Amino acid sequence: MSDANPTIAVLGAGSWGTALAMLLADNGHPTTLWAHTPSHAEALQRDRCNERYLPGIELPTALEVSSDLTEVIPAADIVLLVVPSHAFRETLRKLKPLLLPQQRVAWGTKGLEPDTRKLLHQLAREELGDSIPLAVVSGPTFAREVAHKLPGAVTVASKNQDFALELARTLHNDYFRAYTSHDVIGVEIGGAVKNVLAIAAGTADGLGFGANARAALIARGVAEILRLGLALGAQNETFMGLTGLGDLVLTCTDDQSRNRRLGLALGQGKSRDETIQAIGQVVEGINTSREIHALAQDHNVDMPITEQVYLILHQGHTPREAVQALMERAIRAELD
Repeated sequence: MSDANPTIAVLGAGSWGTALAMLLADNGHPTTLWAHTPSHAEALQRDRCNERYLPGIELPTALEVSSDLTEVIPAADIVLLVVPSHAFRETLRKLKPLLLPQQRVAWGTKGLEPDTRKLLHQLAREELGDSIPLAVVSGPTFAREVAHKLPGAVTVASKNQDFALELARTLHNDYFRAYTSHDVIGVEIGGAVKNVLAIAAGTADGLGFGANARAALIARGVAEILRLGLALGAQNETFMGLTGLGDLVLTCTDDQSRNRRLGLALGQGKSRDETIQAIGQVVEGINTSREIHALAQDHNVDMPITEQVYLILHQGHTPREAVQALMERAIRAELD
C-alpha cells in the first residue's frame, strides 16, 4: 500500500457511494466499490452502471467492484463508508477485524444512530478505538451531479489534520474542490439536521406557501442548527460554510433531495409510507428527525421547526397543524 497514491475502498454502492468511488477512480486512485449483496456487485460489474441509483452513467473502467469485505479491506489504505446511518455501526463491526494498523477510516454518511442519538464519529470511536485516524466527508453535493462531473465542493473534517489533508487531496480535482476542517461535530450536525429541515421546506412548498416562506424557513433553520451545534461543542463558523448553510440551501431548494421530495408529498396530502415507497431509497431525515428532536430535548435546545417535522412524521400531526403551531409562537428577538 502506498500513501503517495492511496488505495481506497468505498463501502456502500448507493448513489453517493457510487459517485464518490467514480470520482476517486477518475482521480487515478486504485478504488474498489463494495456492494452489500453479491447480486448488486455482479450487476455493477456486468452493466458497468449502477442502474438502480445512478442510471445511465457509466462506471470508470478502472473502478473495481466487490461484495467481499475480506478481499476489499486488507488491500485499502483508506476505507470510506457510505452506508445508511442505521447500518453504520454494523458495518464498522464487520470491518474492524479486517483493519490493519496503518489504515485510515472515513465516512460520507449523514445522520445519527437510531435510538442512541449518537453522532457517527462517536460510533466510530466506540467500535474502532482511538488509534485509527478518522474523518468525515460532507457538503452540498448531489450524487448525480458529481457523477456527471459538474462542479462541486466538500469539507473533510478530522481531528487528524494530516489525514484530513490526505483525504482532501484524493478527492480534489479540476471540477471538485475539497476543503479541510477540524470541527467534526459541526460538520456532522450540519449534515444531519439539514435533512430534517429539507422535509420542512418541501412540506411548505407542497402546501403552496411560496418563496417567502421557504426563505424564512431556511434562515430559521440555520438558527436551529447553530443552537444545537454550539450546545454540543461545535464552532459557529462551520455553520456558515459548505456543511452548514451550503448543504441546507441545496437540500431545501432542489427536488433531487429525497428529503425535500418527501416533504413536498406530505404537503400535498400524500402519506409518508407511500411516498417512501415511491422514492425507493433511504430518506435519512425520517429517523434523523426523531433523534435530533430527542437530542435537542436532552440539551434544552429550542428547535421548533425540527419539532414540527418530528410531530408530522412520528406523531401523526398534519402539515397544517404544524404550520399553525409555528405561526402562533410568541414574538421573540430574532437573534436569541
